[in-house]
Amino acid sequence: MPVTVTETRTPEQLRQHYDVERELADRLRRATKQERRTLYSEVYDELFKRVPEHPQHTNKASPERLAADVAEKMEIVAPFLRRDAVFLEVGPGDCEFAKTVAAEVASVLAIDVSDEITRKRELPANLQLVISDGSSIPVPPESVDVAYSNQLMEHLHPDDALDQLRGLHAALKPGGVYICITPSRLTGPHDISFAFDREATGFHLKEYTVGDLAALFRQVGFAKVRIVFGGRGKFMLLPAWTARIFENLLGLLPHSLRKAIALKPPFRWLFGVRLAGFKS
Repeated sequence: MPVTVTETRTPEQLRQHYDVERELADRLRRATKQERRTLYSEVYDELFKRVPEHPQHTNKASPERLAADVAEKMEIVAPFLRRDAVFLEVGPGDCEFAKTVAAEVASVLAIDVSDEITRKRELPANLQLVISDGSSIPVPPESVDVAYSNQLMEHLHPDDALDQLRGLHAALKPGGVYICITPSRLTGPHDISFAFDREATGFHLKEYTVGDLAALFRQVGFAKVRIVFGGRGKFMLLPAWTARIFENLLGLLPHSLRKAIALKPPFRWLFGVRLAGFKS
């Protein structure tokens, strides 16, 4: 799960954020693929300038909560790591999680659209920041053992998300795994539109179900797709079809009831989109 923050803004401030983000998100949705290569960073920069009360500026998590967030991520990823592994994270943010993984593996590749956040941070020698256009994975083919992203897929244009999946599949060694965590469409929306709409209309350009994402994994060539099921340090891998059956039933319920059920454990461990795709 992402770091939680407390919402303290007024209804007017929320509305202003929503209006700006939806305007910028629509610009991304309408843009050509070539235009999107530079537009991702442009629209986010504009959002933060036009929305001074954005939580990115005002609602910083405590060092304790940030450390707990890294620890929660490590609980999921640790079973897949080896000392000689090459680990790749797409969308590393401040690289705190990538730095933690770097202490456990041979090398880490952190792929982002900008080095602005990490420019003044000290990174370990075995962690390399790789700049991308937002959808490509510019690393050698079959060079990565474990790939990972968290709260990233939903921010990509659907065409770019598919291209990125293809790139990640190509980057993995045979037997490698890609772990993808993204908020569920069944409990959304999870961007600023949560206060105004039933579906994501802001910078979450597409929110997914387990079934949606598992289908994309198979489309690009992943041989096996599993749900990372569990919590509180205890996880197991389940076939994706186990969630798809219940997702179809859950989708028949009214929006508020669906969310209330899906957000409670153990259902949130089943419906929360945490997939592991394995390359043959």
